[in-house]
Amino acid sequence: MTAPEDTEWKLNYFSYFTEVEEYFQRARGTGLFLMSPLDWALVESWKNAGVPLEAVLRGIDAAFEKWRSRRQRTQRINSLAYCAQAVMQEAEAMARNQAGAGAAGGEAGIAPEAVRQHLEKGAAALEALDGFREIAASLRAILADFDRHAGDLRELELRLSALEDKMASIARARLEEERILAMRRELERDLGPYRSRMSAEQLARLEKSFLDRKVYESAGLPRLSLFYL
Repeated sequence: MTAPEDTEWKLNYFSYFTEVEEYFQRARGTGLFLMSPLDWALVESWKNAGVPLEAVLRGIDAAFEKWRSRRQRTQRINSLAYCAQAVMQEAEAMARNQAGAGAAGGEAGIAPEAVRQHLEKGAAALEALDGFREIAASLRAILADFDRHAGDLRELELRLSALEDKMASIARARLEEERILAMRRELERDLGPYRSRMSAEQLARLEKSFLDRKVYESAGLPRLSLFYL
């Protein structure tokens, strides 16, 4: 039987990305708004840091409420980065009040076969790329003992994240200096207006997530994390 805390983790984890995107769009009142690469990287950095989905949604609400209370609104909120400070405040408040957090009920919204197909697709893509066949072999090893790994999605996600870190290191080492510099300039341009809203730790996580995403895209690499399933 699935433990309540495991069910809660699966439900929150696999709806995290979609929930944040849709909630932010509703808060802006513009369903067609497209989040930027910085926004996606920020969501991923929250997920990797273990920020609860509820804290993110509460933080979005708090940030927009503060914006609406202003006498003068010079511009709309065009990035999730505007909400970063409020999100972390909500996460800290929830951490101080863990006793009040209830476990979600219901069944986990992820099928083992979907996980298997995700890993198969990643392995096939990496096998077609020079320099990444060792990582593909690691995925094949997971698939060979799939039932055991699928029984503990937390541990599987840790393995996949470790493989992604290794994959990113290989890809980054192959990039030309000017390409990496261009990525950092893009990050600085998009993040600059919001730096004062984040701590040094938050900024470090966000920068890593943003640059890793750019490296994956530049090298045509698949994402392995179950977050991208």
